[in-house]
Amino acid sequence: MSEDADNAAFESSGRSPESNRRGFLADAIVVGGLAAGLGVPSSLIASEPAQGGRPVNPRLFTFVGGRSGGWSVVSAETIIGDPLPVVERVEVVAGAVSTPTAGEGWILRGVTSNGRYVTREEKVALEQKQAAVGRPTSDHAALIPIRKSAAWWALTQDERRELFEEKSRHIAIGLKYLPAIARRLHHCRDLNESEPFDFLTLFDYSQEYAAAFDDLVAALRETEEWKFVDREVDLRLVKVT
Repeated sequence: MSEDADNAAFESSGRSPESNRRGFLADAIVVGGLAAGLGVPSSLIASEPAQGGRPVNPRLFTFVGGRSGGWSVVSAETIIGDPLPVVERVEVVAGAVSTPTAGEGWILRGVTSNGRYVTREEKVALEQKQAAVGRPTSDHAALIPIRKSAAWWALTQDERRELFEEKSRHIAIGLKYLPAIARRLHHCRDLNESEPFDFLTLFDYSQEYAAAFDDLVAALRETEEWKFVDREVDLRLVKVT
């Protein structure tokens, strides 16, 4: 749910062995909140074709909220800050979406990245337990965009790490829910600081683990790190069959 929790805990991009090792809660989503990301299977993710001969950035993902898409929105809760416009569906696009289509309510984008706060020991533990996002049995998902306060970004790397794990135990919490719950984190701030959120995280799981996901989110929101989140929206999704 945070910038590094994501890279650390549920690491999995679904694009390559390296990207698939990206983890569960990144330092921002849950320091700030949950961010988002789906796996790579083409059955779950739309793909924007290359334009002008330019290849698509394999780390860039766009989340489009509107009237169509592979995921149906069953609930949308504003945890803190401004809400997102209400939408019926969400589409996850591998690449950029340059021109909104009719009926879209919003477009969010972010890129996968390397782990920034995880230790070698934690990375190994996560890789041994985590699963890639996009499993056929994972028909439920949660997209959680979050933004962190200026106070968070004013901290040094070691101060963020201390809040992220030593004080908040994000990785330790996340490990309890692997591999039932999978996730991928996307960094928005790496694209532009003017993006509406800092992180987008998409968690997916089967219906039988929906209650467990609620427990996970509740535990993370009680942490010290969460005090730095100033905007968060919690979207619950069901795969469109």
